[in-house]
Amino acid sequence: MRRFFKSAGFKVFIAVIAVILAGSLSALLTDSNAAPQTSVAGTVFGPLQRFSSYLAQNLADISLNFKSSASLAREKEELLVRIDELTEKLVDYDRTKYTLKLYEEFLGVKEENPSFKFVAAPVIGRDSADYFSTLTLGKGALHGVKINDPVIYGKNLVGVVTSVLPTTCKVGTLLNPDVNVGAYETGTRESGFVTTTLELSQKGLCKLPGLEKATAIVPGATIVTSGIGGIFPRDIIIGRVKEIANDKDDISSYAIIEPAVDISRLADVFLIVSFDSIVSEAQ
Repeated sequence: MRRFFKSAGFKVFIAVIAVILAGSLSALLTDSNAAPQTSVAGTVFGPLQRFSSYLAQNLADISLNFKSSASLAREKEELLVRIDELTEKLVDYDRTKYTLKLYEEFLGVKEENPSFKFVAAPVIGRDSADYFSTLTLGKGALHGVKINDPVIYGKNLVGVVTSVLPTTCKVGTLLNPDVNVGAYETGTRESGFVTTTLELSQKGLCKLPGLEKATAIVPGATIVTSGIGGIFPRDIIIGRVKEIANDKDDISSYAIIEPAVDISRLADVFLIVSFDSIVSEAQ
């Protein structure tokens, strides 16, 4: 028996009885109309109920925040999809704008030179180790392309075809010293051959050598093809005179020329696969 009174179970029993008596006494002192059992239950379980209510409210807030986060994530995903769609439309717009400009210039050349036959070609390759900006085009012999076909962008000369495969070709540009183009200045009519050097090529420039010492050509003058030699049609724009310099090797002078087209940025060009050289030279 003595062991029972010292046991943990007996102590818990005594504690419960004490709580009930305390609750009853509290109810009597406050003159509550509630039954003693109710007051005791409120005393014992009231804090627990308040804690449960608090916990339920916070769980509701957590659920609401979770739902809000999920909603925000979904909205973010929808916005990203929309941004991708708008970006694609912008790219299409820029591509269409570029194509329209390209073909407007092409139509101008075609109207002025009805004998020209063209092949449109994309630039599909550049050799990063090539100092002379050689281009690879996505058209070749199967499309009627031949060696020595002139290559233009709008009304501006790019270069000439130097080698041809069935579906591709290589273009030697104006920045290649091996490319020589018969040319003249539109104001003074002074003529010669446009070529370049390694030093000038690396600067994106060409030269028109063999001019008179007291040449009347001035910076800003336009240099165009003369048609001499029959490879290039007449009056295709080569570029503008950047400066006039004296040749150190003789008494002549030469013009430094900046090509009319930025060869490094070309994405599409036209090849002139056929033209009436007699008509072109007579213009």
